[in-house]
Amino acid sequence: MAARMLHAAFTGSGSVLFSQRRNHSSFYRYNHISLPFHSESSIDVYSTGRLSRSLCCSHSSWKPWGRIWTRLPVIRRESSDIFEVKTTSVPDSADESDAAAVAKSKMAETLVLGLLFGVWYLFNIYFNIYNKQVLEVFPNPVTLTAVQLAVGTTIIFLTWALSLHKWPNISRTQLVAILPLAVMHTLGNFSTNMSLGKVSVSFTHTIKAMEPFFTVILSTMFLGEIPTAWVMSSLVPIVGGVILASLTEVSFNWPGFWSAMASNLANQSRNVLSKKVMVQKEEPLDNITLFSIITIMSFFLFTPVALLVEGVKFTPSYLQSAGLNLKHVYIRSLLASICFHAYQQVAYMILQRVSPVTHSVGNCVKRVVVIVSSIFFFHTPVSLINSIGTGIALAGVFLYSQVKRIKPKTA
Repeated sequence: MAARMLHAAFTGSGSVLFSQRRNHSSFYRYNHISLPFHSESSIDVYSTGRLSRSLCCSHSSWKPWGRIWTRLPVIRRESSDIFEVKTTSVPDSADESDAAAVAKSKMAETLVLGLLFGVWYLFNIYFNIYNKQVLEVFPNPVTLTAVQLAVGTTIIFLTWALSLHKWPNISRTQLVAILPLAVMHTLGNFSTNMSLGKVSVSFTHTIKAMEPFFTVILSTMFLGEIPTAWVMSSLVPIVGGVILASLTEVSFNWPGFWSAMASNLANQSRNVLSKKVMVQKEEPLDNITLFSIITIMSFFLFTPVALLVEGVKFTPSYLQSAGLNLKHVYIRSLLASICFHAYQQVAYMILQRVSPVTHSVGNCVKRVVVIVSSIFFFHTPVSLINSIGTGIALAGVFLYSQVKRIKPKTA
């Protein structure tokens, strides 16, 4: 008897021809078959005979009476001799779900970035508070800087040992290139501690608002980058605001002022050298690894200098002989060191996620937060003129970060 024909009725567009061969091998019970139809129609297939083990199907193009190539397990017909094949199509909400997933991912990234900024500011605030408290009773910025670098180095080796961050693969050429950065990093940290020990926290950070001024000068001298007129104009309120704040600062003294200025020079020299000296032929280091290597090198560079200049002044016997509270000095020194390392590492983490301009804007806001919080915590007396000068300087820093995006016109 000739092969029986299966007749298919479609509610959507297109038709499919099913053919079978007599096969008396074992059959399978049919539950449900889904075919990737590009329509929302359902297909009812009616049969009066037995179906073979396999069908051939092609769904590459759904034309009327197209042949089917895909092997499908078909089972013994039920008593009603009716088989139903349901087609599925890509729902219209697929694109909407993808868009929702992307939006959710962006929202998560924004939340993480906001959290990092908050942690950055918080660690910076507590570093300045604890550091100032220690320097008020232990005025030895050289020793304190060495202690902070030692704690940072210990934290770095712990993160490597615990596999919280991978061990770096550093070549000799890279170490030589990083050495000048480590020197400037060391001088910058020491100068900051020197200034914090001489003047108020708010005044130190007001002076440090002049960092863009040094950036422009050093970039012109060593990188040949000619600043635009907009950049030059943004430096006017920065310099003017710092001068105005200095004239009315209660805690003003020249050692504190020049130490903060030296910190600006050292930190911005480090940034400029990082562009000029870093080896491009080597595999680039991520920001966290670069900061870790700089910290370790700074520790080994500065510790002999600290011992030579101030000797061993952080022992319990020396502190007790000076009439200091060991618990007070040690705990606050440890907290200041942890906060010092943490806020700088978080700053590098943020730099990996945002542009340098956004990072500089965040740094400007951070300086405002530190100045305001230190004034309230230490009850620093601030005059109206001093507040206006600080505000003008910080506004100039924000303006500088914005005009840096304006590229000079090329002829």
